[in-house]
Amino acid sequence: MKTSEFEGLMPQLFGEWLKEFKDDGEYGFTYRVEKEIKKIAYATNLTPETVYKANEYGVDLLITHHDAWDFIYGMREVCVTELEKHQISHYFTHLPLDFVEFGTCTALFERLRIDEITSLSTFQDEREIPGIGIYYTALSFSELKERLETVLDEPVMAWQNHQRQVKKIAILTGAGNNSALIKYAKEQDCDAFITGERTLYTVQYAKFAGINLYVGSHTYTEIFGVENFVKKVQEAYPDFEIFPIKEDHIESF
Repeated sequence: MKTSEFEGLMPQLFGEWLKEFKDDGEYGFTYRVEKEIKKIAYATNLTPETVYKANEYGVDLLITHHDAWDFIYGMREVCVTELEKHQISHYFTHLPLDFVEFGTCTALFERLRIDEITSLSTFQDEREIPGIGIYYTALSFSELKERLETVLDEPVMAWQNHQRQVKKIAILTGAGNNSALIKYAKEQDCDAFITGERTLYTVQYAKFAGINLYVGSHTYTEIFGVENFVKKVQEAYPDFEIFPIKEDHIESF
């Protein structure tokens, strides 16, 4: 697979979501080298550390969910310098990967062994909408917490705000720390809301609304969507090696 062939695959994988976010800087190459791609590494974040690890694996392409955003001042420039130095292409896809059918929320539902996803996460009227899934056999508050911690391989903060068993859950991976997201989950009669960040107001509103709240890390609630993405690429072009990059759990509590 050449870099141009990888790039040409993106419209097939992400379809309308590329058009939706075409002018928003939500996907694309941070650094691009036209070459034969024999090794791909993937991670949630573009950081100097993930670039260093990609170079250790000798990869031709690094795929991440996040770019090194401008508000992480100066980090993007360092990453680009290192990518250029080692001639590694880097491609990221942010919001398109959050909302495509195989994306971040769907991937976490799958890892949590949900029985049915009743609605996918999506983006409508300039706002994010969580995905919703159902367990046919309800879990206790602690059982879902333990399952999430096992999947993410990290501590999870959790608040039990009712005594019901958990059957219906909403997920918005990453920065789902807006109380409006929890309000939506409550309106859909969800028993729990799972995300990767929280604020005081997230916790306050979840308690007020009577919905259980589970918060892992931004990084590890989203990594499985990147993994799904890489596997989709491999289905189209099987002849490359995959190297998952293990990022530090710097967000763990």
